[in-house]
Amino acid sequence: MIDYNYGSNLLEQKAYKYSLQDVPDPNLYRDLFPYDQVPYTSFNQRRVPYSVPRDIWITDTTFRDGQQSRAPYTVKQIVDLYDMLHRLGGPNGIVRQTEFFVYTETDRKALEKCMEKGYRFPEITTWIRATKKDFELVKNLGIKETGILVSCSDYHIFKKLGMTRRQALQHYMGVISEAIDYGLVPRCHFEDITRADYYGFVVPFVNELMRLSRDSGIPVKIRACDTMGYGIPYAGAALPRSVPGIIYGLHHYADVPSAQLEWHGHNDFYKGVVNAATAWLYGASAVNCSLLGIGERTGNVPLEAMVMEYASLRGTTSGMDTTVITEIARYYEEEIGYQIPPMTPFVGRNFNVTRAGIHADGLNKDEEIYNIFDTKKILNRAATVAVSNTSGLAGIAFWLNEHYHLDGEDAVKKTDPLVAQMKAWVDDQYAGGRTTSIGDEELEKLVQEMAPQLYTK
Repeated sequence: MIDYNYGSNLLEQKAYKYSLQDVPDPNLYRDLFPYDQVPYTSFNQRRVPYSVPRDIWITDTTFRDGQQSRAPYTVKQIVDLYDMLHRLGGPNGIVRQTEFFVYTETDRKALEKCMEKGYRFPEITTWIRATKKDFELVKNLGIKETGILVSCSDYHIFKKLGMTRRQALQHYMGVISEAIDYGLVPRCHFEDITRADYYGFVVPFVNELMRLSRDSGIPVKIRACDTMGYGIPYAGAALPRSVPGIIYGLHHYADVPSAQLEWHGHNDFYKGVVNAATAWLYGASAVNCSLLGIGERTGNVPLEAMVMEYASLRGTTSGMDTTVITEIARYYEEEIGYQIPPMTPFVGRNFNVTRAGIHADGLNKDEEIYNIFDTKKILNRAATVAVSNTSGLAGIAFWLNEHYHLDGEDAVKKTDPLVAQMKAWVDDQYAGGRTTSIGDEELEKLVQEMAPQLYTK
């Protein structure tokens, strides 16, 4: 069959219809995942076209997957973070949804408190396992959509569930159909898709879901879950690890609309962010993230990273308030007690701090030389320096100007006698065996002693 594709404006062949392959033994792709070695990246040189959706957005899993690797958030913390997600996403809802666990009283109370806010964005959704018992937990909460776990690799179907592929499909379809009958939008979480038999199980299953969606008028959603971080963004990479291949195939072979297609990645091989951006480029409207990337094992895709990816790809923030990212980071450290690794992009304490004197000299001449963008405007965090044995005169001068808000004629130059005095003190510290950076409080005390008039001003 040949259909006209209004996205590509081409006649395209639609003769590919895949049927479920109900194999007697699991396909574990041992040629790719030997387990006693690093997984292999294989290529088949099949390249698929970009298919960027008209609208792309971010969804959040901070209160679901983000709670699976840390102590549970309190009700107040969840409500506070939900408020910040609302402000960060802006009036256009670029942070479109956030999902909640519903298994504990704390989770349910937090969900209710957030629903009382009445925000349109981020929409509150839930997550359940594919069981009737779990469905009973969500059907009376007043939510419109729930995630449903539908593990799709033979690792899970055979080894965890103890089922055949056909038994798994029938089991999943029963719970999904019940959700539809109740009027809920099911978001099907295809767990471990990057180790699944793509044409033997994934595509036939999604075809059944899309048939159910068409018949019911309910937009069944597909979340492609790179549960173990095996996804590969490279053009020409082979399935089941190819992110372009997974997203293209769900479009082309299973007719999943972009608005019903979402990517959920993990960072086990440092590819979380690039895989999520790749999913956008090849046709998924949504990428699923968590604040600061907190999640199981190495974590999820950091939400703040995809905010920046969105702005980079679109050339606009579309109403997002990016300065809230800094508020979120401070809240985690000061209220929750979570220690953000200092080198973490956008949120770490040192992400726009320089220690090298030659870099500080460049910052003094023009901040743009050594700062990734106007971090003061975009994140409400000015570029700064940490004073150490490598800061030199330029580093100390920059610290003085930034810390005391000196500019124009008031700005301190590196030839200023105060700078030379402070550098002599710093050099003495390290000559005496010091190995750590010098804190702001120490430098303030030094300025108070050496230049009381500046300190008072």
